[in-house]
Amino acid sequence: MPHQFRGTGVALVTPFQQDETIDYPALAKLIDHVIAGGVSYIVALGTTAETPTLSAEEKRDVLAFILDKCSGRVPVVCGIGGNNTAEIVHQLGSWPLDGIAGILSVAPYYNRPGQEGMYRHFKAIAGATDKPVILYNVPGRTGSNILPATALRLAAEFANIVAIKEASGSMAQCMELVQGRPEHFAVLSGDDDLVLPQIALGMEGVISVAANCYTKDFTQMVQHALDNRFDEARRLHYKLIAGIRLLFAEGNPTGVKCALRHYGICAEVLRLPLVPASGELSQQLQAFVNAAG
Repeated sequence: MPHQFRGTGVALVTPFQQDETIDYPALAKLIDHVIAGGVSYIVALGTTAETPTLSAEEKRDVLAFILDKCSGRVPVVCGIGGNNTAEIVHQLGSWPLDGIAGILSVAPYYNRPGQEGMYRHFKAIAGATDKPVILYNVPGRTGSNILPATALRLAAEFANIVAIKEASGSMAQCMELVQGRPEHFAVLSGDDDLVLPQIALGMEGVISVAANCYTKDFTQMVQHALDNRFDEARRLHYKLIAGIRLLFAEGNPTGVKCALRHYGICAEVLRLPLVPASGELSQQLQAFVNAAG
């Protein structure tokens, strides 16, 4: 049975108008663009959405808008995570999550729990919702690492912990997860530049930043890899790799918002402390977009 989060999920950006209010017409355009480009599901309110600078009210409004605009065309996963376990449990009980296909919950950042604290944190989250939970391990952002032993312990104990978005960049860690996972648990990539080799190792897809802008080529690359058509996948991987690296050259979502401006989908407006791309990066992205078609 194929896993419900197999394929390409896209971590949507939050478009802003020039005054930094949320640009809902641009968000609607982006949603139509990624669905037309072949994404399997949408992730609302991930890091790429600039959630650290969205108010609680804005987060609820954005989620409601995405659910309404998708209207069942693709599943929607919602990012609900943080470093205050009690607050996340409260949100899971109080947010309107009826239309949500799952929760993406990042490892606690800044206070950096050990592995037992990490385990108890996600145990509390799994117990607070009947929704499928995707763990999100991104040590470069959080300063903490969900070790494979901890992720697999959680997966073995909780049927609703169904996947991990693994963005450690460690292929050794990815292999340990794939080799030890229970049947219901998917290992997903969080590193757009590594998706192809990770699928070859047995991972089942990706939650992607690049799928906001290079949607069709990226989703096709992932699907070809999942179908064991690695020649076609490799051709697209090497077509995209320079463009993917440009997206992260000055941080995320700086690069992807710049690319989306070049595609005419949304303005390149970010909320501080994030800033738009430098002139040099903007020119490089423009050249890549023009060449990639």
